[in-house]
Amino acid sequence: MNLYQSLGYLVLGSRLRRLSEGFLAEINRAYKNEGIDFDASWFPVFYLLSKNESLSIKELSEQTEVSHPAASQLITNLKNRKLVTSVTSADDGRRQMVQLTDSGRTLLAQILPVWDAILLTMEDVINNDPACKHLLPSIGALENAFKNVNLSDRISDKLNIKARANE
Repeated sequence: MNLYQSLGYLVLGSRLRRLSEGFLAEINRAYKNEGIDFDASWFPVFYLLSKNESLSIKELSEQTEVSHPAASQLITNLKNRKLVTSVTSADDGRRQMVQLTDSGRTLLAQILPVWDAILLTMEDVINNDPACKHLLPSIGALENAFKNVNLSDRISDKLNIKARANE
């Protein structure tokens, strides 16, 4: 058992970050191996725009559950790469509607087979270890638990209970 495994919940965030970083590095390597200039961090925007002709930055922010500034920064990065553009909404002149450019649609066509291969590969990996089959439902349950619990307040409550017991 390594240090991270032995520390359990004390390093949950670190373990999840390490797992995520390793996974994303492998996904980015797969794109690179295929000669595709695509970063895994762009996935949510490309996925949503593959399903919608255009979306506002607010809609992208809400659906990806990131802050509006973070979504705006990603869109600016994609605009600089000429992969997306934005146009003023016909309904509301204050809203900018984001859509893929021709280059973005060409890139989307290249990455769709990679997404299919990622799904098939992950199914293979998960099916090789029965314990892994619970991963996505467990992550979903933990995400829901964190939405329903103010973790920092609960930690403070535990500290206060312990402090009162020591008085």
